[in-house]
Amino acid sequence: MGHVSREIHLAQRPHGVPDADTFALEEVQLPDPGPDEILVRNHWMSVDPYMRGRMSGARSYVAPYQVGAPLEGGAVGVVCKCGSGRFDPGDVVLHGLGWRDMALVRHDAAQRLDISRVPEQAYLGILGMPGLTAYAGLVEVAPVRAGDVVLISAAAGAVGSAAGQFARKLGAARVIGSAGGPEKCIHVVEELGFDAAIDYRQGELEDQLHDVAADGIDVYFDNVGGEQLEAAIGALRVHGRIAICGAISQYNATRLPPGPRNLFRLIQTRGTIRGMLVSDHAHLKRRFFEQAGRWLADGSLRYHETVVEGLENAPRAFCDLLAGANTGKMLVRLVD
Repeated sequence: MGHVSREIHLAQRPHGVPDADTFALEEVQLPDPGPDEILVRNHWMSVDPYMRGRMSGARSYVAPYQVGAPLEGGAVGVVCKCGSGRFDPGDVVLHGLGWRDMALVRHDAAQRLDISRVPEQAYLGILGMPGLTAYAGLVEVAPVRAGDVVLISAAAGAVGSAAGQFARKLGAARVIGSAGGPEKCIHVVEELGFDAAIDYRQGELEDQLHDVAADGIDVYFDNVGGEQLEAAIGALRVHGRIAICGAISQYNATRLPPGPRNLFRLIQTRGTIRGMLVSDHAHLKRRFFEQAGRWLADGSLRYHETVVEGLENAPRAFCDLLAGANTGKMLVRLVD
């Protein structure tokens, strides 16, 4: 017996900013699950900045999406049918076949979720890849030490908002966020508890950063790249640490801008810049779940979601994400 599903396919590779011609909504027939498969009706799907890289054909740390094939990404849904004894109908699972209403998922590519204390979509945000990324970056890549001054870019986004709160819990004396626009800056300070925020849209980043961190910074968690990375290098203290998580300011560029012009500062400060992929830090998952779960339970860890309704609107959600239109985790709800 077949099952009708809709999928968002990559219609063509974007040049610059993705638009409506980048995506195609297709209807497909899915068979019943095989012996190692489960059929999942997706409730939520994630859109994330890294997906822009997969839309190009360039070599990267993950294979590019194929033109004419469905896109992929994190999703949470409920098991409808089982070909595998590992799951039962009704189980809520996390898997990697988003961008579709229904998915045939290999049983070893799905994770059963405990939603007794948190909503299911939290596993795409604060308890998922974004949360673990923020945690790993500040525990292992650019470790926060007691008394540090920490700067977080894209501080109102899914990763940045978590990173700022984790920095405080790891002992930072002062946490500063960079965000786009006055409303996001207010959100970062008043709702997330950062000590200060700078508005990168107002320019003069070095001056803004000096106003809130006159003696410099010890740790910079970078989601943006470009001018903000250069400003952070300029403010770095001796033995400062920078974790490069993302470079969203450059993802739609048709010609890469020049790199930071002040790398010589790393000689003066003996500073370090280290790139990171969350997949290299899977060994932290148990510790992360225990600590983040406890902080969520006691109300000391906060998160925000921007929700777009309907699979057909997933491309718009993705483009809005790249334009910085979200606060917190950008999600697409696929069912009522």
